[in-house]
Amino acid sequence: MAEEKKNEPGYEPIGTEENKPNPLKEIIQPFIDFAKVPKVLWGVNISYLIEGMVYFGILTFMAIYFNDFFGLNDHQADLVVGFFTGGITLAMLFLGGMSDKIGIRKALLISLILMLVGRVIFTAVPYKMLFGQSSWTMLYYAALLGLFFVIIGYGMYQPAAYSAVKDFTDEKTATMGYAVLYAVMNLGGFLPGIFSPRIRAWYRDFFITKLKAAGIQINPDVHYGMLGVFWFYVICTFLGIIVLLIFVNKKTIAAALEEKKQKEMAAGKSEEQIEKEREESKPRKRTLKQYFIEHPLRDIKFAFFIFALIPVQTLFAHNWLTLPQYVDRAFGPTVKANMEFFVNFNPILIFILTPIVAAITAKSDTMKMMILGTFVMALPTFFLAIGPNVYTLFAYIIVMSIGEAMWQPRFLQYAAELAPPGRTGEYMGIAQFPWFLTKIITSLYAGWFLMHYCPVEGPKHTEQMWFIYGLIAITSPILLFLTRNWLKKSKEERDNSILSIALTVIITLIVIVILIYMIKMLITILFTIPMSRM
Repeated sequence: MAEEKKNEPGYEPIGTEENKPNPLKEIIQPFIDFAKVPKVLWGVNISYLIEGMVYFGILTFMAIYFNDFFGLNDHQADLVVGFFTGGITLAMLFLGGMSDKIGIRKALLISLILMLVGRVIFTAVPYKMLFGQSSWTMLYYAALLGLFFVIIGYGMYQPAAYSAVKDFTDEKTATMGYAVLYAVMNLGGFLPGIFSPRIRAWYRDFFITKLKAAGIQINPDVHYGMLGVFWFYVICTFLGIIVLLIFVNKKTIAAALEEKKQKEMAAGKSEEQIEKEREESKPRKRTLKQYFIEHPLRDIKFAFFIFALIPVQTLFAHNWLTLPQYVDRAFGPTVKANMEFFVNFNPILIFILTPIVAAITAKSDTMKMMILGTFVMALPTFFLAIGPNVYTLFAYIIVMSIGEAMWQPRFLQYAAELAPPGRTGEYMGIAQFPWFLTKIITSLYAGWFLMHYCPVEGPKHTEQMWFIYGLIAITSPILLFLTRNWLKKSKEERDNSILSIALTVIITLIVIVILIYMIKMLITILFTIPMSRM
């Protein structure tokens, strides 16, 4: 009888040393495997680290930049920032597939060059305003032009980086590869909290001396020091280009592909099979009709899944639309002086937590991790509803970060692995579309809430503001939990259901409404705001 049981399919002996699970090894092994990835992938990670620091460092001050140098109110400044961040995600929809067409190396280099040009323009504009004779309108459009270059560049950059992970990792290193890329971006996002206050304080004193020497009146409310920080980020962008030229070149890419080929052959694949898969992974030309027929959003499961995340993702947008002003206005001078540290504390936690959580939960069900992660991320928003307090602020950031580490990298991996051969960049771009909607939607009301619940002067009622934001965020885990069984059904079972058709119509209408409103935002930014200054 025992012998018959041994011959049953899937039978594994219990209690033997060979098969006894080792929890510590299961956590450590993914790190060991990832340490052996090719040089080219380390180049992408270093570049992503630098870009994470630059992107989040500038974003922290972007609304304040338009407040201080252009005199925009909170709502107007948040519209510009919302359009910028939303524009990046929209650019990914159209440019995400560039890495599939022109290659990862070219896509990364072109994107960084565009961002370098844009950041130089954006940083130089206030100097012309303070020292030159140029008109407000011309300089305002120049600043927007700088942001436009960054939008186009970043629209290619992020999908290309994730395509690199898919191309240069294998089954053993893929999960950790996505987690590490997400983690290093967040490490970069934390670094401004270390560098920025010091550079800002030094450059403020230096710049005020120059203004006094030129006989220009000093405004004590203007954050002059941010310009020195911006120049530091311009230099870092240039260094990112150098890193790519050194680590991501034809030689290192060829070596990485050959190494992956050898691993696949060792795993039992023939050379012919590997070459066939590579050939199939190359992008093919498609007609406009084929593009729409094969569009990722045609899969209603994928569409609902990513759209259900919009409410909890509003918390990401509040990191730059609300948190900087909240810390700057609702807290005392010590916290205010170190605003960048508090605003960028989340990224260092993500850097530490994401690889660890990825290793521990590598075998966990994706849907389970999404539900638990979004719930843990949304819940601490209610901590801030207690009132401005440094302890509740830390508790919010820490618990929210744990939740983010649980679900965000798994979602990005899910989107990349769902992509057919040769369409990773396209799918990564489409997966970001709800994130684009989130940035636009949040920017529509975040400035209004700041003006009414956390103004620069007058009574503040931040408790109500964060309670409302908590109610919005908690919607995501509730939606995922209620539809978890439907989401797990096969595609054939979903496509013809009434629920699928209804959701398709609803999602389409939401997209149309948001796109129309984005056009209205663009008109406001390009015409209404400048006309109000005349």
